[in-house]
Amino acid sequence: MSKFQAKVDRQGSKISVQLGGIIDEDADFTALAIKDAQEIVIDMDAIKSINSCGIREWIKWISEGDKSKVVYSKCPKVIVDQMNMVDGFLPSFAKVESFYVPYYNEDSGSEKNILFRYGVEYREGQVQPPPDVKDESGQVMEMDIIESKYFKFITSKV
Repeated sequence: MSKFQAKVDRQGSKISVQLGGIIDEDADFTALAIKDAQEIVIDMDAIKSINSCGIREWIKWISEGDKSKVVYSKCPKVIVDQMNMVDGFLPSFAKVESFYVPYYNEDSGSEKNILFRYGVEYREGQVQPPPDVKDESGQVMEMDIIESKYFKFITSKV
């Protein structure tokens, strides 16, 4: 059984791709033809991890497609880290529609991922986090990231 899952839904000139599991040397992108699309939306909500071989395969796959509108959606922290560190992982023709930001409360030990959406919590060059993020017990949570590094892909595209 593969550790990588992918589902493609083509509706006319729009392709929706849902990815999940682990992107590594065994991840097979060949069945995910993204050519001849006007828009490609890649939902990454279920991706658990990615390694260096997976990064190589990702860059090869994403660069093979037409330079049409590519949208990254629901990017988990493991993907945001790659967008910030690896040249070509987030190509210049791609846009990030949404991504998760990890939050933490030290007193309770609670963790939560908050979805940041383009035009709401961020836009080109700026981030406006929600005023208060609370855990289930009502405790205020803080971002569990180094903002200047985590939001680099937003500020560097300006």
